[in-house]
Amino acid sequence: MKELNWGILGLGSIASSFAATFAAEDAKIYAVGSRTIEKASEFAEKHGIEKAYGSYDELLSDPNVDVVYIATPHSHHADLILKSLENGKHVLCEKAMVMNNQQLEAAMKVAKEKELVLAEAMTIYHMPLYQELKKVIADGSLGKLKMIQVSFGSLKEADPTNRFFNKEIAGGALLDIGTYALSFARFFLSSQPNEILTTMNFYETGVDEQAGVLLKNADDEIATVSFTFRAKMPKQGIVAFENGYLTVTDFPRADEATLTHPDGTVDRIQAGNTLQAMNYEIAHVNEMIRSKEDHSSLDLTYDVTEIMDTLREKWGLHFDFE
Repeated sequence: MKELNWGILGLGSIASSFAATFAAEDAKIYAVGSRTIEKASEFAEKHGIEKAYGSYDELLSDPNVDVVYIATPHSHHADLILKSLENGKHVLCEKAMVMNNQQLEAAMKVAKEKELVLAEAMTIYHMPLYQELKKVIADGSLGKLKMIQVSFGSLKEADPTNRFFNKEIAGGALLDIGTYALSFARFFLSSQPNEILTTMNFYETGVDEQAGVLLKNADDEIATVSFTFRAKMPKQGIVAFENGYLTVTDFPRADEATLTHPDGTVDRIQAGNTLQAMNYEIAHVNEMIRSKEDHSSLDLTYDVTEIMDTLREKWGLHFDFE
């Protein structure tokens, strides 16, 4: 079996975590690319990586690179996804994968034409726990899904110059942490919401600081979603059915959930390992490449991106570079 060579584009903190924990059968990180050769070389030396490139284009021109992991700010994702696909590379891209659904549709079209894997590094879609929870739901004993509550609060320093609030690189809570909360909700909803209500507070730089979102679909399922950059809240999701509710704490990389029954008894559900979150993403992409079967979660990514497009339209939040 051919060893798959991975390349990394963008060498910030998330890329460091990716490289430090990378563990995959018949695959390795072969190359890294940054905007400066100094940063790329330092990163490559630290993580024992063979090739270092001082530009993204150089890495993408290397015929030995099979698949790229894109870890740049999300304002640059769409351009790099298209460049990667056009150079014949499979792609795993960090969230938020794109800025809008127009960009996602363009990327999906090229990936299909070139028969390449395109996937979002949304841990919720790859963690074994979520597949286990879907099995619990599928047996029907919980009855009809009624309500979802999900929150994600992260207290960021009130500094207008940092990336979280920088409008020039698509800062704001929605595209950074809101995408996790919306992905959790959409993962469990039976269908795409057709009613969306929302309110939002702007930060002084013109990006969203915090928001509340109410979603309802044609199945009469309702989800309430809240996220903020200026207050700590639990990363918690509750999925309530007629005959009990699931609680997932620290949901982005969860390996454990509880099922609370109407009589108050609680079952614990465990699957996977939080520490291996990125490796589940890697394994999923590698398996799709080798099997030539597309079982990515791009349909969910598409739906979540559509919801985020609607929210930003309702808020009047637009970025000049879109």
